[in-house]
Amino acid sequence: MSNEFDLSHPPFDLLSTEEQEKLVSRLDIGYFGKDEIVIDAGQVSESVFVVLKGAVVELDLTKESEPDGGVIREYAHDDLFGAISIINGSSRYTFKTVEGTIAWLLPKEIFLGLMHSNEPFAAYFQNTLAEKARLLERRRSEKLGNGDMSSFMMAKVADSVLREAVILQSGTTILEATRTMREQHSDCLLVHKNSQYGMVTRTDLLEGVVLQDMGLESDICDLASYDLLTVQADDFLFNALVLMTRHKIQRVVVFDHNKLAGLVELTDVLSFFSSQSHVIGLQIERAGNLEELARAAKGTTELINGLVAQGVKIRFAMDLLAALNGRIIAKAYEQLVPEEIRKKTCLLVMGSEGRGEQVLKTDQDNALIIADDLDWQECSQVMDKFTNTLLDFGYPLCPGNIMVSNPEWVMKESEWRKTLSQWSSSVEGTGLMNLAIFVDAHAVAGDARLFSRLRDTLFHSLEGNEVFYSYFAMPLRRFSTPLTFFGGLKNSDGMDIKKGGIFPIVHGIRTMALQFKIKETNTFQRIDALVEKRVMKRKFADDLAEALVVLSSLRLQQQLKVEIGQAPPGESNMVSAVSLNKLDRDLLREALHMVKEFKSRMSHRYHLEG
Repeated sequence: MSNEFDLSHPPFDLLSTEEQEKLVSRLDIGYFGKDEIVIDAGQVSESVFVVLKGAVVELDLTKESEPDGGVIREYAHDDLFGAISIINGSSRYTFKTVEGTIAWLLPKEIFLGLMHSNEPFAAYFQNTLAEKARLLERRRSEKLGNGDMSSFMMAKVADSVLREAVILQSGTTILEATRTMREQHSDCLLVHKNSQYGMVTRTDLLEGVVLQDMGLESDICDLASYDLLTVQADDFLFNALVLMTRHKIQRVVVFDHNKLAGLVELTDVLSFFSSQSHVIGLQIERAGNLEELARAAKGTTELINGLVAQGVKIRFAMDLLAALNGRIIAKAYEQLVPEEIRKKTCLLVMGSEGRGEQVLKTDQDNALIIADDLDWQECSQVMDKFTNTLLDFGYPLCPGNIMVSNPEWVMKESEWRKTLSQWSSSVEGTGLMNLAIFVDAHAVAGDARLFSRLRDTLFHSLEGNEVFYSYFAMPLRRFSTPLTFFGGLKNSDGMDIKKGGIFPIVHGIRTMALQFKIKETNTFQRIDALVEKRVMKRKFADDLAEALVVLSSLRLQQQLKVEIGQAPPGESNMVSAVSLNKLDRDLLREALHMVKEFKSRMSHRYHLEG
């Protein structure tokens, strides 16, 4: 029997060899018929159970009348239950078999002894989903040998490539500033004026003297740019790379809370990472025509595959891909649309691209806002060419035709204002669906103020409209949470992880973000903003964000299988719980449990019951 019990997965791999031997020596085995109660609600359990064969369901009998019959979760091969019943002194819920079941039995006194002697083992049973995911990810990385990569990706700005800033005070002349830059071997400097910092580069100095006819005795403050992009010293260095990629800049200013800490230069960051990401970034920026841009675009999928294979966290991969895709799409727009037109238009990306949550190239979801005073006769032809250009780059057409090649998604600002009003006053599906798509929009090219005005008007028009939010949140009820796939349906073809898991989180958070006027479009950033506004508690928010990470990671694994032909093209969202390893199955169950809890809270908040 000792050779049959699997000690290789959590929490049993947290035990010492001596503790594992003690556990195995005291194991017993139990046999249970179909529909047999293993632990009853209120009962003091005498064992921890590990399923060897069969399936057990955890039930809240007070909710038997609900559509799911009160099912909380199910347990199949290698799954553990009964531990919390022992820790709490009695079971809150009923555990009942759904088919004939065989389980290992770990005696209560042995389990409590291990809890007392082994702190990580004890912590496993008390951890939140976020804490448990970090523990399991760390152990997975150790097994895969990716520990170095994980720590590499977690590098902080202050601990890596922070440069000391050259700071001059207001009143310093251009001549003095030029001498200082030469002496300090610096390409830029910061100017301090009235408790505010501005930046001056060598290019600024040259243009000021040559093109603007400024004298050498002119105040350097007149050349400075005060709209600086900044990061905190304890931010991830990877985030600084994403920021510079997204905004086409060579450096960011670093603060330690409110105190200036220094600068981070793009060249230093690229040297630190020394990966394919900077190669693609440089290809994008240097692309002088659509052919060169297409070559850069085709490298992004390979980049993400490589990052994920090396153990990079999916949120990092999402951020980087969003930044790269945003630049590719913006550059394509710049190549096709004259500058005088770009100044009076705003190109939006929407869907997962707008939220910055795509992990591979997703369908084109875009729209165009045109200034009311612009007469652009060639708009339709140019937008058709733009759509076909992105298609050539590898971005599939949107099946719902939500693209700039569709005139319904290309309007003047005043027309957009009327359309948004119609969508928000509608209670039918199409209008609300279109509004949900627009709410995730992100401006990537042109005049972003056109979009900002529309979004602010939308926020204002919906203020206090409780009836609207009830209708807007209603799609949360559309798909059931597929928790039951863990037991009796082992032979199922799989679950749609996007519909059953990712969509409820994304749409629920989108609804609250719209209600509380949150401008961020990324779901993780929206969750953080909701915590800051005290709409959501930090512990629940962390677990919900981790659930989205787990679900997105599993979806990415499936998408990559489709990419290399290991799964059919139409199954990029289908995940079979039976085929997952123990680590992933544990996390998936916890993640779907969080989804179910979140849906319950949203139903109560927006009166979706019934």
